[in-house]
Amino acid sequence: MFTGKPIEGQNSPGWTAGYHLIAATAAMVTGSALSTGAWILGGWWLLALPAGWAVTLHGMRNLRMMIFHQCSHRNMYRRRTTDIAIGRAVSSILVIQNFERYSREHVADHHAAHHMTLRDPTVQAFLISLGLRPGMTREAMWRRVLGKLFSPLFHLQFALARARSFWSASAVAEKATATVLYGGSAALTLVTGTWPAFLVVWCVPLIPLFQMSNTLRLCVKHTFPPAGTEVRRGRAYFASLTNAIFIGEAAPTGQGAGAWCRWVARMLFVHAPARYLVLTGDTVVHDYHHRYPSSREWYDYLFARQRDLDSGHRGWPGYEHVWGLVPAINRVFDSIAAADPEEYDAGRIASVSKRELFAAFDD
Repeated sequence: MFTGKPIEGQNSPGWTAGYHLIAATAAMVTGSALSTGAWILGGWWLLALPAGWAVTLHGMRNLRMMIFHQCSHRNMYRRRTTDIAIGRAVSSILVIQNFERYSREHVADHHAAHHMTLRDPTVQAFLISLGLRPGMTREAMWRRVLGKLFSPLFHLQFALARARSFWSASAVAEKATATVLYGGSAALTLVTGTWPAFLVVWCVPLIPLFQMSNTLRLCVKHTFPPAGTEVRRGRAYFASLTNAIFIGEAAPTGQGAGAWCRWVARMLFVHAPARYLVLTGDTVVHDYHHRYPSSREWYDYLFARQRDLDSGHRGWPGYEHVWGLVPAINRVFDSIAAADPEEYDAGRIASVSKRELFAAFDD
């Protein structure tokens, strides 16, 4: 489950939609409690803040990447009213694109004939928000993305775009929920003088950390078709644009202690954060979702994909995968470099507001 690839013969733990919802919510509550305790105790206890942020962020990302996403497909509980209510609640808590707009655009432009064309919000985010272009070197793309990740201006623009995207055309229930949650929190913390705690405990994972995770996740979602691709339809074409991303690397069997120490360090400090904070939940097997977007087995994602693989993938081409977050990003960057510069000319994109571009980061 850590790697995203089941061990041969491993049985499903029996996940359900409810389990994922409860687990994500519990992570947010637990992480916030840990951060609050560290803040109150002060001193050396402040060193526990990053752990609290990590747990909180993990819960937020699972709410966004699994719960909100499946609700947009009306696939969470397969009850329209319930799925809409949960989706609206998540958008209000995380201040992301309002639920109805996201649902409409995600299904129409990202899961249809416009997938990975200039009309796809994901492509627009790559070309305009991140400024990546066909022909750029991999190194230049890394410099551009890392510069964005640590740019205060980028995060400010991203946060403002999130708020505008949420508020614009959102349902009354979404506006009311967000107003009560954030208006009430702001008023209470200002009156009690605890607003610094609110900023540190909740807003750090909600804004800069969430957006860093968001950006890295965007960079592994889909590859671009190479220049000269003529067939732009059918299962083979759509399957070629998405691959699984397994986390980890082979153990250095038969090597010395130094190799084992390096392996343990990389598993703990490279691969574990990538899985827990960026490729959360079912994002490691996003290829399964694009083959079966309305699968009733979505909550059993790792094992559902493996079962499909073992059974011959039902008329689809074979699955592809990459091991590790950085190699997965390199694969996407290389595909952008090899894409048709005329087809993916950002100047051909009709006027799109920054609000819409940043909303596309998690499309």
